[in-house]
Amino acid sequence: MRRPGLFCLLALAACNDLGSTGRQPRFSGLQEGEQFGAMYAPPFPASAEVRGPTREASLWRASRGSLLGDRRAARRGDILTVVIEIDDSAEISNATDRSRSGQSAMGMPQLFGLPQNLDRKLAQGASMANAVQASGSASYSGDGSVARKEKLALRIAATVVEELPHGVLRIEGQQEVRVNFELRELIVTGYVRPGDVSRLNEITYDKIAGARISYGGRGQITDVQQPRWGQQLTDSLLPF
Repeated sequence: MRRPGLFCLLALAACNDLGSTGRQPRFSGLQEGEQFGAMYAPPFPASAEVRGPTREASLWRASRGSLLGDRRAARRGDILTVVIEIDDSAEISNATDRSRSGQSAMGMPQLFGLPQNLDRKLAQGASMANAVQASGSASYSGDGSVARKEKLALRIAATVVEELPHGVLRIEGQQEVRVNFELRELIVTGYVRPGDVSRLNEITYDKIAGARISYGGRGQITDVQQPRWGQQLTDSLLPF
């Protein structure tokens, strides 16, 4: 009996692999994320400014575009720089040792002559003088260790995609760099307070609440490093 479904599945998998043969990995569309909506959203109406000879001649103006104005990201659509400098190391070592031993004995040497009468009816060598004797012991030992070290230094521009009611800003940033047939991706999302943004319009990753940082790539080198889908399926199904 033929099973065309299996052959169709294999053909589709082969076509999927052959579709990227000899081609560079494609960039993600800029219109697919929330950054696009934040950039093209209409701004809020600006407050009316009093214009006059004195106002125009003054070097101090409260607007963001002035020489001494605050240009930090604070509204939807603004851009800020996220500085990612991770240099963490952790080492944990645990050891456990536990032991226990016990011994108990119970007998009835004399009780109005009853043990002696019972000894005659018991098997040879058995005696009520040492009726029950038990002993036990248990021991356990274990150890474990964890060693980890991570180092990462990156910078990425992120966009404010949402202003929450209590003043916190939700940011999202995506960066893609393609070299030959390999595409490097960097994605960062999270929540920041406007007060944590520095005067240089930068914020470090440790001040981002709920930070999600992804650094990886896709392309020919990444495909070679990953096992084929058939091997992954076999590893998931086989119990040994």
